[in-house]
Amino acid sequence: MKILVTYAVQGEFTELKFPGLIGEEEVQVGYLRTGIGKVKSAFYLTEAINRAQPDLVVNVGTAGTVRHQVGDIFVCRHFVDRDMQRLKGFDMECEIDSAELLAQKGYCLHWQREGVCNTGDTFLTELSDVKGDVVDMEAYAQAWVCRTKNTPFIAVKYVTDIIGQNSVKHWEDKLADARKGLGAFFESISVF
Repeated sequence: MKILVTYAVQGEFTELKFPGLIGEEEVQVGYLRTGIGKVKSAFYLTEAINRAQPDLVVNVGTAGTVRHQVGDIFVCRHFVDRDMQRLKGFDMECEIDSAELLAQKGYCLHWQREGVCNTGDTFLTELSDVKGDVVDMEAYAQAWVCRTKNTPFIAVKYVTDIIGQNSVKHWEDKLADARKGLGAFFESISVF
């Protein structure tokens, strides 16, 4: 089994362990730093999928929130593009759900802490009407690429900042906590 782990910036990188797979099946874990934003993320992920043909893409990283607490972790299978959401009246797609393909393959079914990830090309620093539990700048684009490539996709996000409360500074200060929290999360679960 090939798992491709994506992350936006080096500060989010953590080597992940996927327990429950050793001995059952050989697992190859690859890592891809996509850069910040939807365009870079989609481009580099498309190239990586074409080259490596992973069985599963797992996006890990940090996120802001309006309603939750710093340190919360959310497993996202539903994604909203907040930039395209404004054009909903023009019949533009702005939501993707990756749960069906994950279920077909039997991947990540028992991963708890369900949340909705809202993606846009801006780092939100002021409170606004945001649909979802967490906000980031890459996950929707990656979910879209994976859907077009028929590759199962899931995102796991660690809340580093509360939007409207000095978000940029809090994000930078919480990167080490995010790496530790995400590492612990993955040590406690298995893909199947």
